[in-house]
Amino acid sequence: MEPAERPDGPADEPAAEPADGAAAEPDDLLPCTARALLHRVSVAQADGRAPSIVAAVTRNGRQVWCGSRGTVGGRAPDAHTAYRIGSITKTFTAVLVMRLRDEGRLALTDPIERHVPGTGLGGATVGQLLAHLAGAVAEPPGPWWERTPGDLRPDLPAVLGPKPVVHPHGQRFHYSNPGYAVLGELIERLRGRAWAEALTAEILVPLGLAHTGPGPSARHARGWAVHPWADVLLPEPTQDYGRMAPAGQLWSTADDLCRFAAFLAAGDDRVLSRASVEEMRRPVAPPEGPDPNLHYGLGMQVAHRDGRALAGHTGSVPGFLASLWFCPDVGLAAAALTNTTAGIVVGDLVQDLVGIVAEREPRIPAQWRPASDPDPALLALTGPWYWGPVPFTLRVREGRTLELGSMVGSRGTRLRPEPDGTWTGLEGYFAGEALRVVRDGQGTVTHLDLGTFVFVREPYDPGAPVPGGVDPDGWRSVADPPP
Repeated sequence: MEPAERPDGPADEPAAEPADGAAAEPDDLLPCTARALLHRVSVAQADGRAPSIVAAVTRNGRQVWCGSRGTVGGRAPDAHTAYRIGSITKTFTAVLVMRLRDEGRLALTDPIERHVPGTGLGGATVGQLLAHLAGAVAEPPGPWWERTPGDLRPDLPAVLGPKPVVHPHGQRFHYSNPGYAVLGELIERLRGRAWAEALTAEILVPLGLAHTGPGPSARHARGWAVHPWADVLLPEPTQDYGRMAPAGQLWSTADDLCRFAAFLAAGDDRVLSRASVEEMRRPVAPPEGPDPNLHYGLGMQVAHRDGRALAGHTGSVPGFLASLWFCPDVGLAAAALTNTTAGIVVGDLVQDLVGIVAEREPRIPAQWRPASDPDPALLALTGPWYWGPVPFTLRVREGRTLELGSMVGSRGTRLRPEPDGTWTGLEGYFAGEALRVVRDGQGTVTHLDLGTFVFVREPYDPGAPVPGGVDPDGWRSVADPPP
């Protein structure tokens, strides 16, 4: 007797999944994970004696947790309570500069003097200023700029002072707040409008960051200093930083910062492409300080912790501390904001929040699917290849992307297809290098050439053009035969 046909299709047809193959992550965190996050934030607030703190975590761009301690205006802060974010402002400024680069208005190798003459920075480049490699002075001259009115420094000469360069360009990382004031001036000159106007039109509006801006939103925290030896508070002044605004002016919320992190992780063509945000978080400057795992890219800090690569930025101004970190590999981001001048290491706190979720709730991988349109020519390239005696594997992924992996080491890469029939390496040793498929006069593939590395089908294949040739006696059983 023939079995009845199922009305919903063949019995072996897989259940429907999202069209993009995305993993089906749970809508919420497990209760034990949420409690661990709240515990970590609570310990930070109590040990740091902060008037208030709020933190949020997002997974795959969607907020999955928010917690707070302390009060703002008599009630607990939430994800929409505004705090000042200090130097996280620099990442917003860097995005505006990268937009100008992508539009062809400047190159990162351009001397800043080409666009903003009279800075006194000599041959320092735009890219060096972004990465704090220009050797520029760390702070503007005069009284503490974050606690005094910005009109005390009305122009760049007042911001940079009489000796704006303290290290040779490009030789060492030296964090420079005035350097980002110069980048703000660069943006204004090339855009023909104020830095804050460019920020709003080009980043805040497209990304929907409604509670981020040069001033606080309706509900915001007041900045406090906590006495080091007594449980009493002193209000901190809130100043407009004037020309220094691109270095540390902004206010934001935990919700907005997590939205910004989602953009920095994946890009948004309305603002900046995925390739450009990936470039921003690529380490450029070596560590300068006690943490050998903390680097700097183009307007972003880059850290490695517990086997995870994170990117983001921290911020501090009198009365406020802030931190934003995200890990693209696991799809997690976290932000924390507090209204105290000192006492909490918010960078460690936020990295811990990412780690808690990553360890307790590992990312669910996307469902494997067969290729939508297999290419026989690409399939013929797959399988084992050899660089000398070293075995590699070549796989085809979605969109004609190739994946080269070493079977005995880590020197591999993903490769992006190019219109001319080559592929470009995307990471590691082969990043930026071109892979060519080399054929003989009959069209048969003889080898692969990846940045002069020749890959053949057999270890030192005598029939392939191995550099240096192959000994005609071939492989042998002893390393040092008798005479």
